[in-house]
Amino acid sequence: MTDLSRLANMAEILSAIIVVGGIIFAVIQMRQTRQQRRELAAIELFRSFGSPAFADAYRNVLHYPDALNAKQLKEKYPDGDQCAMLICTTLESVGVMMYQRIVPSAVVNNLIGSSTVILWRKLELWVNDLRIELDNPFAFEWFQWLAMMLSELQEDSDLPAYETHTEWEPSNLSSEI
Repeated sequence: MTDLSRLANMAEILSAIIVVGGIIFAVIQMRQTRQQRRELAAIELFRSFGSPAFADAYRNVLHYPDALNAKQLKEKYPDGDQCAMLICTTLESVGVMMYQRIVPSAVVNNLIGSSTVILWRKLELWVNDLRIELDNPFAFEWFQWLAMMLSELQEDSDLPAYETHTEWEPSNLSSEI
C-alpha cells in the first residue's frame, strides 16, 4: 500500500509541475505575442510614412514657414490643406497607437520624434483654425498630444542619434534569430 500511495504522491507532484510549467509557458507565449504585435505595429507605422502621398505632404509641410494659419496656408500653398490634412490624420493615428501602447514611445520617438515636433510647430495654427471652423476642440487632439510627449522626450536628450550612438555595433545575427 505504501508503494501505491508513494506513486500517487509522485503523480500529484508531477501533475503540479506540469501545471506550473504550462502556466510559465503560457506567460512566455503571451509576452512573445505582445512583442510580435508591437513589432508589426511599428512596421505598419513605418509603411505609412513610406507612401508617396505622405512623403510628398511631408516634404511640402517641412518647407512651410512655422505657424501658418489656415488663411495663410491656402493663400501661399494651393495644396496646403491637403498636405496638412494627410500629415495630421497620419500623426493622429500614431498618437493614438502610442497612447494605447500599441507602439512603444521609444520606437515612435526614434522613428518620427523630431519630425513630429517640427510638423506640429508648422501646423498648430492651421489645426487651431480648423477646430474653430468645425467648432470642435478635439480635432487632431492626438497629433497635438503626440507632439507634446515627443517634445518632452527629446528634451531629455542633449545630442541627436548620430552623435549619441557612435559606439553602437550590430549584434551577432545568430543571437537575434
